[in-house]
Amino acid sequence: MQTIKDLFNKKWLRIICKLLITAAALMPELYLLLMALFSPDELRMFFISLSVTVFLFILFVWLPKRKRTFAVLLILGALFWAATLGDYVHRKDVERKTVRTDVNIDLDAYLPFDSQSKIAVLDEPATLTLTSDLPRLDGAAAVFPLYSAFVNAVYPETKLNTYFGSVGSFNYFNTPGGYRALAERQTDIFFGAYPSEDQIAYAKEQGTEFIYTPIGKEAFVFFVNARSDVDNLSSEDIRRIYAGEVKDWSELGFAKGEIKAFQRNEGSGSQSMFLRFMGDTVPEKPPVERRQDLMVGAYEVVSDYVNNSGAIGFSFRYYLESVIGRDDIKMISVDGVAPTIENIESGAYPITGYLYAVTWEGNPNENVERLLAWICGEQGQELVEKTGYAPVKEKWE
Repeated sequence: MQTIKDLFNKKWLRIICKLLITAAALMPELYLLLMALFSPDELRMFFISLSVTVFLFILFVWLPKRKRTFAVLLILGALFWAATLGDYVHRKDVERKTVRTDVNIDLDAYLPFDSQSKIAVLDEPATLTLTSDLPRLDGAAAVFPLYSAFVNAVYPETKLNTYFGSVGSFNYFNTPGGYRALAERQTDIFFGAYPSEDQIAYAKEQGTEFIYTPIGKEAFVFFVNARSDVDNLSSEDIRRIYAGEVKDWSELGFAKGEIKAFQRNEGSGSQSMFLRFMGDTVPEKPPVERRQDLMVGAYEVVSDYVNNSGAIGFSFRYYLESVIGRDDIKMISVDGVAPTIENIESGAYPITGYLYAVTWEGNPNENVERLLAWICGEQGQELVEKTGYAPVKEKWE
């Protein structure tokens, strides 16, 4: 009778064992390939390396058992895992340097009717109290703390879920979604920067005419890495940078380095302000692009600001200081004037614009005008100032 050892010496039995091992390995291999294909970018390299490891194991099962074979397969596996580790370290470095220039505000920290909220509050009870026909409010990310303070002062205290929703009295759709909702008359007041031409055109298509009420002043600012030697740029130099006419900082008298001029997505408040600042100067295509999931429909968007020595980006002063709050970036002076609150109030800073409460013509809700009048009055402007914006004091002085 043959022993078990004799059976395993049979060539056909060894082949069967190899086939069984390979079949068992192919299932996780297929799974790992699918994961590598459909995983987010940050996980793709990890699944590729796992897949390569399984594939090398299958090769090891079938190739002749020689020391050289084992050494080659081991080196290949080590190279892939070293690449995975390098990719992970690189991504963490980019993540550390990345400054989110889209929605980056902790809404829960600025809610009304919350004793732990960071919103500004009045020293005295509000002179206006609304109890019914509450105007439906919405706004940009950077203005959320301000109109939340208005709600806290004037609206009746209630559970938040009766306000914060799809089309409630206290909404947050950010600038693109907010202006769309306002154009469709789903909201009554939008708080933010002046809309883009496309947003105005869409409103007209809906038969809606926007009305703009200035409620504060704000600076549109440009920012660079905190260790950059760039502290001041002229308006003309900034336009030349974004038009692609100036490619290296040394052309403007600073330390040598490629300029990476970041922009925002179309329809955002800061991008609309940027295009108005550029005027007739056409900006160059942004340096980094990404595409949406193919299932949704591909279109180009602008990346987050990556904080390296050659980068320059833009935002609004309050959003940069109070919402993003990064100490590794700095706002630069424009035409020799720093974007301080004093220079914004006086108008000395050259890119100072209004913060608007935007409504639509013909709104039958009388409380909309009552609320606007209160916001432009002393108490409303007190909240504007306490939130961190420059007030429009001439409204009530």
